[in-house]
Amino acid sequence: MAPAMAASDPLARQALMRAAGNALAGDEQEKLRRRNEELERELRESREREEAAREELRRTAERLRVAEEAEERLCSELGELEAEAVLQARAYHARILSLANQLAQAQKVLQVAAVVPPS
Repeated sequence: MAPAMAASDPLARQALMRAAGNALAGDEQEKLRRRNEELERELRESREREEAAREELRRTAERLRVAEEAEERLCSELGELEAEAVLQARAYHARILSLANQLAQAQKVLQVAAVVPPS
């Protein structure tokens, strides 16, 4: 069995450690066991951090999707409001022109009435 495969197989790892243990002194073997436990703990913690980061990324992506949808709705509403404002401005402008014409006609009537002497 290749050393890389043996490291991923727990039984093979134990067999390698026993074989290595026979060749090593008890103190060295204990140091290696502790170091192995430390590395396994660090690997677990790293995987936990990675999973937490993935979950945070998923939540952030969901918030981004919601924000983009809200932005699209707001832009659409803004466009509708701008179109409505243009229509209202045109209507007000037309009303102002109409009132200005009425005022001009009324002033003409008053001027004619002031010129013509009463009979």
